[in-house]
Amino acid sequence: MDEATLVQGYQYAKDIYGRAGVDVDRAIELADRIPVSMHSWQGDDLIGFDGIGELTGGIAATGNYPGRAATPDELRADIDEALRLIPGKVKLSLHACHAELGGKKLDRDAYTAEQFEGWLSWGEERGLGFDFNPTFFSHPRMDGNLSLTSGNPGVREFWIEHGRRCREIGEEFGRRLGQTCVVNYWMPDGYKDLPADTKLLRERMVSALDEIFERPLDVRYVRESVESKLFGMGVESYTAASHEFSLGYAITRGKVYCLDAGHFHPTEYISDKISAVLQFLDSVLLHLSRGVRWDSDHVVLWDDELQRIMNAVIHNGYEDRVFIGQDYFDASINRIACWAIAMRNTRKALLKAALDPIGAIKRAELEGDFTSRLALWEETKSMPFSAVWDYYCMTKEKPVGAQWLDEVKRYEREVLGRR
Repeated sequence: MDEATLVQGYQYAKDIYGRAGVDVDRAIELADRIPVSMHSWQGDDLIGFDGIGELTGGIAATGNYPGRAATPDELRADIDEALRLIPGKVKLSLHACHAELGGKKLDRDAYTAEQFEGWLSWGEERGLGFDFNPTFFSHPRMDGNLSLTSGNPGVREFWIEHGRRCREIGEEFGRRLGQTCVVNYWMPDGYKDLPADTKLLRERMVSALDEIFERPLDVRYVRESVESKLFGMGVESYTAASHEFSLGYAITRGKVYCLDAGHFHPTEYISDKISAVLQFLDSVLLHLSRGVRWDSDHVVLWDDELQRIMNAVIHNGYEDRVFIGQDYFDASINRIACWAIAMRNTRKALLKAALDPIGAIKRAELEGDFTSRLALWEETKSMPFSAVWDYYCMTKEKPVGAQWLDEVKRYEREVLGRR
């Protein structure tokens, strides 16, 4: 659409929302400034660059779509392409396996920020903040499916040291880039079948995490989160870092708790958990994903749950207490399109939540007028959101509508198809 049409549609939408008591410009400003962390591993199927060459540990990237990034430079180029399509404030979430070793024989227990200097320089040029993730999987030092909970002291110490190094790397990311880095700890440790002893691994996990976090770091530069999971492939019966374990650890140790949208039973939703856990924690990390029958890490849709998640953030005024990140990896379709679809959907959900006339809806609820509450909620669904979204994309010089897909197809022909 031409600019005049977009502006005309925006003025109409602004009038409709204004009649409902919504300041549209303020809503746009709010939705635009909230950082959303885009995950690097969508671009390389979480294979990494530290020489391991395969993905293990209860997770899998299914599909074989051509064009996977095989080098750090290819991955950075693909991320640059995705950023051209995505409005709003973006951070980048890196995994430790994306280290650049430069021919040195280093293992993960010896990594420092030096192995991420290429990423740091690239991030500084673009004004990007980074988040970070230890890679407690896809490595020969795994004891089967165990890392921090291994009964082998040498294996356990290796992973403890990896955890220590990653938090130091995260602190340096925050210091260099001027944006707080969230370092998220997810460990795949567990059993395929029913354990006889359900406490031993969890006791080891508490002890190992306490060792990792023993030295205080500057919270201006780094925050640390622990992530739970219901199960993974090969650990279907028992996961050491379950929801109750990770939430309890975060509360008692003053850490951030990570709620992953795919890490719960299919009938559970993390949207309802946000306001519950924030009664006891100062911050949470959200990993946006989409489980289909299991934690299969599908591309995030703008579905009811994504909207409920962002409603929970915006309507409760939690935008400064919630870190938002992406976590999926689909190798069955164009990987850059995956980023664009999910990141744009996330920003849509943030903007939709900011545009809701939530004040009137809450007033009806406080007055016990549940009829009006339901009616007003339903009316928000047909308000002219898309006109505001298109105008917002235009003002941020990002593709309007499905125009981004044309750019992805061009990049596929000229770059991905030649790899």
